[in-house]
Amino acid sequence: MSGQKIENIIGEILIKDAKNNALNFIQYLRENNMVFEREKGYWENKYYWGIKYNDEFVCFILISNEEKTNFESWTVWSDDSGSNTFGDGSADEKTKEILWKHVAVCESIDRCFDGCKRSRKTILGKEFDNVCGTAIKFESPCTETVDCMKKMVEIRKNDILRKFNV
Repeated sequence: MSGQKIENIIGEILIKDAKNNALNFIQYLRENNMVFEREKGYWENKYYWGIKYNDEFVCFILISNEEKTNFESWTVWSDDSGSNTFGDGSADEKTKEILWKHVAVCESIDRCFDGCKRSRKTILGKEFDNVCGTAIKFESPCTETVDCMKKMVEIRKNDILRKFNV
């Protein structure tokens, strides 16, 4: 593998629309001053990054997934850091519908991972039960969904800016 820069990994692993959509999203994140950090622990040997703004997590990205055998697998999870980031955020109806479709509802009887909160959460004005710690999850998103993910990042970035009164 050439280097550990996320764009290099995307270029080597993903193909077709998955590659183009992932690179488009990464470019957007870089243009918005996001910092990419390879995660440690369980994620250390995977192509997994935590994306930060002002030292606060914005989202998480996994390129390829050993459980998937195709070359179009990439996943993005939101981060709301336990806040009400997406509770009252404003978005157009189309964006809301896409985000609601991707709410990470835990189907497990127990927590699906240590960070799973299985909580009741309001996302853009709609309530959901058993929401995981990462409230929104996108798997191999299409171009329209990537545009929605950018709005999700914008909402989280604005939440961080308000927190720090920047």
